[in-house]
Formats: sequence, structure tokens, C-alpha cells
Amino acid sequence: MLKIENLSYQIGDKLLFDEASTVIDSGHKVGFIGRNGAGKTTLFALITGKLDCDAGAITVPSHWRVGITTQEAPAGEASLIDTVIGADTELTSLWREAETAIDATRISEIHDRLAQRQAYSAPARAARVLAGLGFDEAAQQGRCGSFSGGWRMRVALASLLFTEPDLLLLDEPTNHLDLEATLWLEDYIARYQGTVLIISHDRDLLNRSVNEILHLDRAKMTRYQGNYDRFESNRRMQLELDNKLRVKQEAHRAHIEKFVNRFRAKATKAKQAQSRLKMLERLPSPIAPSGERIPSFRFPEVAALAPPLFSLDRVVVGYGATPVLRDLSLRIDDDDRIALLGANGNGKTTFIKLLAGLLDPMSGNVVKSSKLRVGYFSQQLAERLDPSITPVQSLSRLCPHDTPEMCRTYLGRFGFSDDLSLGRIGSLSGGERARLVFAQIAVAKPHVLLFDEPSNHLDMIARDALVQAINEFSGAVIIVSHDPHLIELTVERFWLVGDGRVRPFEGDMSDYRMLTLHKVSRSETEVVPEPSQGRTANTNKREKRRLAAKSRQGSTDVSMRVRTAEALFDRLTAEKARLLERLSDPDFYLNQPEEAKHLQKQLAGIQRDLVAAESHWMAAVEDMESSASA
Repeated sequence: MLKIENLSYQIGDKLLFDEASTVIDSGHKVGFIGRNGAGKTTLFALITGKLDCDAGAITVPSHWRVGITTQEAPAGEASLIDTVIGADTELTSLWREAETAIDATRISEIHDRLAQRQAYSAPARAARVLAGLGFDEAAQQGRCGSFSGGWRMRVALASLLFTEPDLLLLDEPTNHLDLEATLWLEDYIARYQGTVLIISHDRDLLNRSVNEILHLDRAKMTRYQGNYDRFESNRRMQLELDNKLRVKQEAHRAHIEKFVNRFRAKATKAKQAQSRLKMLERLPSPIAPSGERIPSFRFPEVAALAPPLFSLDRVVVGYGATPVLRDLSLRIDDDDRIALLGANGNGKTTFIKLLAGLLDPMSGNVVKSSKLRVGYFSQQLAERLDPSITPVQSLSRLCPHDTPEMCRTYLGRFGFSDDLSLGRIGSLSGGERARLVFAQIAVAKPHVLLFDEPSNHLDMIARDALVQAINEFSGAVIIVSHDPHLIELTVERFWLVGDGRVRPFEGDMSDYRMLTLHKVSRSETEVVPEPSQGRTANTNKREKRRLAAKSRQGSTDVSMRVRTAEALFDRLTAEKARLLERLSDPDFYLNQPEEAKHLQKQLAGIQRDLVAAESHWMAAVEDMESSASA
């Protein structure tokens, strides 16, 4: 288990952990939550040893392998499949040593460890992870350096997941994913066999993938059983109890203070006053109310326009001479709430930019209502804000007739304190920049909101505020988001973007979730990675040739190889028989359906390893026979 005992850590004047303690049991999946800046990422750095505790201790079992998300995107000439497999340094080291080892005992140890790590199925396992994160077979063979930064961050996540560490530390893993990859990741984490600690503001991910919530608040950590919704319910009840207790404490303290102040100067009451004064000193400090500042986003009401807001007739749109979407014949009315579904690269952002007027159609007609005002959000807008001015100045440029005080009041609705409103934009966090863009959109009084990944960098409270604001908005809404919770609570219709088209999807998010996981499952079984030009994919064949050549140096080595291969084959055969026996019981599927699914997948893996082990055994036998006849 992971043990954190009396941890204290401070950065400058800010105390992040104050004698905080918790325990995370082996195999548990834990969502780690808290306000932005509370210290969540810092804890990961403390766990991995990048930072040292000021006091207390963090204990990770010595035999555990620890893996953590990285902000560095891989690059280079290697293919994606080779990049992912190469991330497992132990396998890489074992394969390299297997090519040169000549000691029979060490050769046996190497092959035993390779079998334990399922080395022979490594290309297939890497391909499955890459497929789940959106890379088809052709992309997996592509050069890593040829992909964009966002896609290479997916490769970094795939590399981490492929290594299957005993402790998996995930820090906002969905930031660079689309909805389809997010749905796959939810399922992957839920089935993961190791221990997982995940920082995320994605409510659905924390509801579907974890069984505990670790809450960091006021430099202390509290563990709650269940998913995020259960935590939120329990937390709300606890805050209500704390508020009631605080009221009682304050009333009791006020009563004692009143008595002390009244009778302190009277000789007959002095002794009692002193007694009460000591009682007052012993009273526990009142429980501080929650310091969380809750933004209250609001997009103002506007007069309705005659429908349709947009009318598209046989539109083709793309970049340069390359079309991305074709034959778009659609209309959008003032009461439409639409989510665009489809994998990244299919054209969702292109469609949003077309509606926002940032792209002109290559052919066809786009007709807009003449008085239409559009509110457009994208992460690029948030990143391009002028860092040298203040949020108040930014808003004043859009509303030159408003006073700075009016702008500050307006920003306050979007969670900006006076300090944030008057500070430089360059010092704002990603979430704060996003909220500033929402404020800029709101002052324009739009008739339609076009949102491209609006929840990136927003914490849970800000996401909930955004959901409420969208639902209270009276105009049309078109959303692209990887947050299924946001989609489910704000839209009424779905359009599927793919194959160069935009067409209605008849179903809800549950239907789309099932469709996505089915597609990924099917692609995983279809993806059989071809040997690449890199070292990794050719490992099995080359390893057999080299070991076979070395084994001919002596009959003892050859015999050892045969015995080792035979022992591995027997061990896998016995494990297969054990699993088949458990799965032969019909009641097992009824009483433990999840365990039955897990064992079926484990059985499939063992069957693949058996095929490889048998091939290796037969090769060793042939070498022994050749050596004997030489």
C-alpha cells in the first residue's frame, strides 16, 4: 500500500500539506481532487521523489513500479508502436541482454522474466492501447515526430499505460483526448489491475473509474468511499453539519464573552469571570466556512431572432485546396442544443469555425440571420489573450462606455476577485483565462454559443457553473467537448462528424458510449502490428536466431534452453487449465460477472503467450536435435 504519514510541505508562504496522512490500498482506484493550486500535482512530485517532504514520510513498497504522466511529448524517427514498446525500459533491457547472453542460467532467468512480463505479446498490447487512444494501424506505423504536439501527448499516455506500473499516477489525463478516447480511458482505468491515483476535473471519469475519492482541503487529506457523486453528497452533508456546529460554537463563545465582559470588574463575580475566561480559552477554534469562491456564470438574455440562425446548402469547407467536410445541408434554429461527436481530426473544429465565420466555404452557401451575434470559445482564444493588460482593461476594450467598476463587477460573476481583475493576464492560470473569455463572450450578448472544448482547465466547480449558465441561456448552443457529463446535461441533439459529413446521430450519450467502445474493441482485435523497421517488433525472430546460434556452442546450453522453454509451456498450460476450471462454473458468471470478464481476458492473454512459448520450445528442440546430429 501507499502510506502518507504526517506530511508537511510548504512553498514560500503557502502551506500545502499540514501533517496530512492517508493510506491507499493496493489495487484501489482513487480520484484525487481539490481546488486548483491546492497541491495535488505537488503530491505526485513528492511521491515520485522529485521533491522532498519538509516533514513526515511517504512510503511506497520497494517492489512497486511507479509510473506518472509527463508533460513532454515524445518525438523522433521511431514509429508509434516502437515508441510505446520502447517506453518499457525493463523489457528493452531484457531483450538487449538476451541478444548477447551466453550463460545458461542467465538465459533461463531472462526468458522466465520475459514470460512474466508477457514480452511476446508486447506488440499486440501496445497496438491495443494506441487503438484505444485513437491511432489506427496505419498511424501506429507512422513516424512519431510527424504528429502534432497534442497527438504526441497521446503517445506519451499510451507509453505510460503500456508499462502497466504497480502505481499509476495520472494528472489530468484527458486534457489532450477527444470524447472517444476519454470514454475508452474510463473503461481502461476501471479494469486496470494496479493501483491508480488520478487527478481530474472530469466528473464522469471519477464516477466510472474510481472507487475512492481523496479530497485535499486546507492542507489536509480526507478519504471518501465511492465515486465522485457519492463524495459530493457526503461532502455537502458534512459542510451542513460543520455550519451548524460553527453557529453553536460562536453562540456559546459569545455568551461566555458577554458574561466575562459584564462581571470581570465586579469583586463578587471576578472568580466566576476568570473561570469563564479559562473556559473560553479552552474552546476549540470555530470551524472555518469553506473558502471556495463559486463563480456564477451568466450569458445574458437577448431578443429572439427569426429562425433559422444558420442555413447551409451543399457547403464544402476545408483548408487551402483540401476539403474537410462536404455536402453540408443543415439548419440551426434559436432553440437548438447540439453536441458534435466524432474523433479528433474528423472536422468538428472546422465546422465550428465555419459557423463562427473564421472559415469561408469553398463552395455552397451559408446564410446567417442578419442581426446574429455569435459567441465563440476555443482554447486558442484563451491562449492569445494580451498578457500585458489586466482583465478589467481587456473587458473595457469591448465595453468602452462601461466604467472600470462596472467591469470589475461583471468579472466578479465569473469568479474574479478584485486582485485577479486588476492583475496581469499573463499571471492567470489556464482556467482563469478561460473564464475571462467567457466574460468577454457574455458582454457581447450573443444569440448563439459555439464552444470548442470549453471545460479544458476548468475545475469541477467552474464546470458546474458553466453547465448551469448554458442551461439558463435562451439561445442556440453548439458544443464540442470531451466531457461527457457536460454534454449530457446541456444538449438535446447529437450530430456525428465523420467521413467528411455531418449527420444526425439518433441516440443518447449511453448509446454513443457503447458504440465507441464497440468500435475500439473491434479495432483492437483487428490490429495485428506488422514488423516495423525498428528493433522492437523484430525482437522475437532475431532473439530466437541469436539464442539458437549461441546454444549450439554446447549441448549443456541447448538442454537448458529446452528445459526452460518446456517449464514455461507447462506453467502456462497449468494456468490455462485453472482458469478454464473456474470459468466452467455457470454460477460464477452470475455471482461475479466482473471477475468473470477479467478472467476471460486473462485467459485470452495466456492463450497468446502459450502459442509463443510453444513456438519457442519447438525451436529449442530443433536446435538440440541439430546440435546432436552435427
